Amino acid sequence: MTSVQVDKQHDGNEAADEAPEEGYQRGLGNRQIQMIAIGGAIGTGLFLGAGKAISMAGPSIILAYAIVGLVIFFIMRALGELLMYRPVSGSFSEYAREFLGPFVGFVTGWTYWLFWVVTGITEVTAAATYVQYWNKGIPQWAAALVFTVALFGINLISVKIFGELEFWFSMVKVTAIIGMILIGLGVITLGFSDAGDTASFANLWSHGGFFPKGIGGTLMTLQIVMFAFLAVELVGVTAGEATNPKKVLPKAINTVPWRIGLFYIGALIIILSVVSWTAFKPGVSPFVAAFQQIGLPAGAGIVNFVVLTAALSSANSGMYSTGRMLRDLALNGQGPKFFTKLSKNGLPTWGTGVSVAMMLFGVYINYQWPGDAFNYVVSFATISGMWAWIVILASQLRYRAKANRGELPESEFKAPGSPYTSIFALAFIAMVIVMMGADPDARISLYAAPLWALILGVGYLCIKRRDAALAAGTAAQEASAKDAKS
Repeated sequence: MTSVQVDKQHDGNEAADEAPEEGYQRGLGNRQIQMIAIGGAIGTGLFLGAGKAISMAGPSIILAYAIVGLVIFFIMRALGELLMYRPVSGSFSEYAREFLGPFVGFVTGWTYWLFWVVTGITEVTAAATYVQYWNKGIPQWAAALVFTVALFGINLISVKIFGELEFWFSMVKVTAIIGMILIGLGVITLGFSDAGDTASFANLWSHGGFFPKGIGGTLMTLQIVMFAFLAVELVGVTAGEATNPKKVLPKAINTVPWRIGLFYIGALIIILSVVSWTAFKPGVSPFVAAFQQIGLPAGAGIVNFVVLTAALSSANSGMYSTGRMLRDLALNGQGPKFFTKLSKNGLPTWGTGVSVAMMLFGVYINYQWPGDAFNYVVSFATISGMWAWIVILASQLRYRAKANRGELPESEFKAPGSPYTSIFALAFIAMVIVMMGADPDARISLYAAPLWALILGVGYLCIKRRDAALAAGTAAQEASAKDAKS
């Protein structure tokens, strides 16, 4: 949706229950949106990355997840308020353009696109390595190629097929976590299995206390925990293709607290009760450790299958979001015009195709030269993902101020406690970024940011020099929208 269309929407008093027309097909139903929201909040950060966080903080990692979970809820409610004001597929890129200026919208759209391209590269590569758990004879490049082509083909069929695939990917993750919780509860309360004699909730405080590494150890894990929630905002990109965004999206966002409570905090409480935190090491999945302690030899295979589906789910989401972001940029004159075109099924095939080509090239580079240079690019995904959260919060604060002054219609889904909750979330993110700079392992995430900002600055100046109206996203975009529908 272009800035011109936004003005017409406000001037024409568009019905509150109608989403703006963007040319997409509304093929994502409530069941699929709910699972996309769940899948965005559950990734390899829990199944694999939590082992390092546990070794750094001990049982207090549970508190870290609770605090970060609260911040994520504030972010999602801020996004929800914006979505109910104007549900569009461009989502936070559109809101940045409207409330923070055309340059911020330009930066946000291209940065989020890069985030998912880089994430897609890493996730497809990871999926290929997970396959070798069962068959080491399959070349990594071949598995990565098959996965990429298959997911691309699915994204070319229809948005409904994409949603259905995400539904089942998320179902695998949810089933694995619930299964772990139920088995763990049985071990703790009934005492069966090899872990029956040692499993106890007392493990949460009997090995050095709840804060065995001190408050400082817990604080240093906040960045790891934050990274585990990257992509939770993806549900906002689905707004332009949800069957009933005014009803479905608030419901999905309001489930964030119990999803975090059950799938993160609940699972960690059980795992740390079954296995003492002292047994965890970086690089070892806490789920694998718990299954081994219980005495389930198939545990490692189960977790490997789960992280495989999690990686494919992330790559699938990346293909979906990159095409929508490129089309949003193009519709506002901030990207190549051919990205505006849609297929007969209402899919941005050009944007998705170019993004997938980038992913394939990245997989090849990763295979040929898996050195530090590529790791620097991959690490940039973390800071670029957090940029989207910053933009969401800043846009919501500007929107709420305008709505309070009567300049814009009130949202039907106001963020509770705003503006204080949004300001708190922004301050929390700033603190985490500072901590990233203090951590040698995470510091490289910040190195690529200035270079990317320079590239975007030069790109924007080139567009503005060619056509200032296009750079601002304020004129000539209606022609692009007509071309996209033709």
